[in-house]
Amino acid sequence: MSGRLPNNVVWREGVQVMRMDLHLHTEVSHDCRTPLRDIPGWMLRSNTRVIAVTDHDQQRGGPELQGVVRDLGLDDRLSVIAGEEVTTSEGELIGLFLSERIPPQLSPEDTVCAIREQGGLVLLQHGFDPFKRYRLRPEATARIAHEVDIVETFNSRLSRPHWNRVAATWAQGRGLPMSGGSDAHTLRDIGEAWVETPFRRIETPQQLLDALREGTVGGQWTHPVYAYGRKQWRVLNGRLRRDGPHQGAPR
Repeated sequence: MSGRLPNNVVWREGVQVMRMDLHLHTEVSHDCRTPLRDIPGWMLRSNTRVIAVTDHDQQRGGPELQGVVRDLGLDDRLSVIAGEEVTTSEGELIGLFLSERIPPQLSPEDTVCAIREQGGLVLLQHGFDPFKRYRLRPEATARIAHEVDIVETFNSRLSRPHWNRVAATWAQGRGLPMSGGSDAHTLRDIGEAWVETPFRRIETPQQLLDALREGTVGGQWTHPVYAYGRKQWRVLNGRLRRDGPHQGAPR
């Protein structure tokens, strides 16, 4: 089956490069319908060779997608990081390389401890946009700043691009690796924010940190009102495409 999937290989100055999207959602999230089985083909098509599955308060999407990739024989081309977008008592934080689900509504400090206990990385996402309903509160960000491993400096769904620049300044001032996150809630949104870096497999936290430091952050910003409307259209269109051919068909 994998032989029929698209495989968009990109080279720059004789080096194969890939994109990494470290913040996206799947059908495991309560507000997303993207089937896990559809993601590997889109990853190959968009050259998004590394993704972190960060479903809302759920960790199982990453391991399940790893199984899909393995069954397709794509382990040598695609890397899937098991993560979770955790709802703390003061806003959201992302944990990467998780082996177990972290329960919601812990304090930010306890959430960080739970990520560390699993050997994971702490990613601060969309924490500087005051219009993001579930952003980590500024006072909480200040308290855990010394525990942050990665800062999302391009999020495709912020209210204004300005807040991505604020995040980049914050990360640069602390010498922290920077990432891109599409915050995708539909299949075609995956890969709209990225870090482009030389191609490699990503299996450990250190490999990810090294790849981020060698990479360049980029992305496509979409106004959240337009993004919401596009999401609703894509969901409806997907339903029509799935259901339409069966309308009136003989049984």
